[in-house]
Amino acid sequence: MINREWHLLSRPVGWPKPEDFALVETEIRQPTEGQVLVRNKYLSVDPYMRGRMSDAKSYTAPFELGKAMQGGAVGEVIASEAEGVAVGDHVLHFGGWREYATFDAAQAVKVDPEAAPLSAYLGVLGMTGLTAYAGLLRTAVFKEGDSVFVSGAAGAVGSQVGQIAKLKGASRVIGSAGSDDKVKLLVEEYGFDAAFNYKNGSVSEQLRAAAPDGVDVYFDNVGGDHLEAAIGSLNQGGRIAVCGMISIYNSTEPAPGPKNLARLIATRGRIEGFLVSDHYDLQPQFVQEVGPWVAAGALKYRETVVEGIENNLEAFLGVLRGDNTGKMIVKV
Repeated sequence: MINREWHLLSRPVGWPKPEDFALVETEIRQPTEGQVLVRNKYLSVDPYMRGRMSDAKSYTAPFELGKAMQGGAVGEVIASEAEGVAVGDHVLHFGGWREYATFDAAQAVKVDPEAAPLSAYLGVLGMTGLTAYAGLLRTAVFKEGDSVFVSGAAGAVGSQVGQIAKLKGASRVIGSAGSDDKVKLLVEEYGFDAAFNYKNGSVSEQLRAAAPDGVDVYFDNVGGDHLEAAIGSLNQGGRIAVCGMISIYNSTEPAPGPKNLARLIATRGRIEGFLVSDHYDLQPQFVQEVGPWVAAGALKYRETVVEGIENNLEAFLGVLRGDNTGKMIVKV
């Protein structure tokens, strides 16, 4: 049996190029004691993966050159040497960017395909959803009545942040997105109170118009001019949770910081970055609260699905370009 997996051949400089990667054929390794062999069905591609393609010091190890990359995946167990995991079980794991994965069963989490579509465990009910939940409620310390601004709001994380804020009693939720269609989606389907296309003019001016009374919470997925705009509109005691800064991921020169940081002194504002891995203790609470919202249709989600392992790289580049609406998923 032959496996196909994506390898990183060289560290990208600026925007990743196809020649930095290769789709390689390898032999499928059978599981040994305590391991499982999984046929992947869905793969996740996410903005944070761009950072792992660099060898700069970071919060996690970089992808190794000449070896298979990693990422979230969900699939079916087709061989098992592990107690408690049977052939036919479906599991969530981190052996993505490949068709088949062999790994220690302790690294897998069983999921129920009857309770939700398998792809949902990579998005709305998976790491993406937990990122939104933890970042808003714990890092940003959201309180009922807060006004919330979310950048990249039509993406997988941002769309959930806005909806959770509304379900938790936000006074106003504003989102930014990169197209008029996405802006319409935010307001008409996800229930945002206001949204704007950041390509249509000054982010600061559009935010002030959408949030004339300022914002109490800013959930940052973009950085750059969005962060500066949020600081400019931050209310007294406002909180900024930094989840990502996709606007600078492919920069080859240091990006300038916000010019108005001094405003945080007057507002007593706070900026805090976070990683979802620091908040896995919230997973049971997250599933207990968000699962019923999803099942009842109170929390809506979109997926952009790309077919075929051979298109995994293009799907990843699409995330960096903002091509996706909601979670970008590769169906193997």
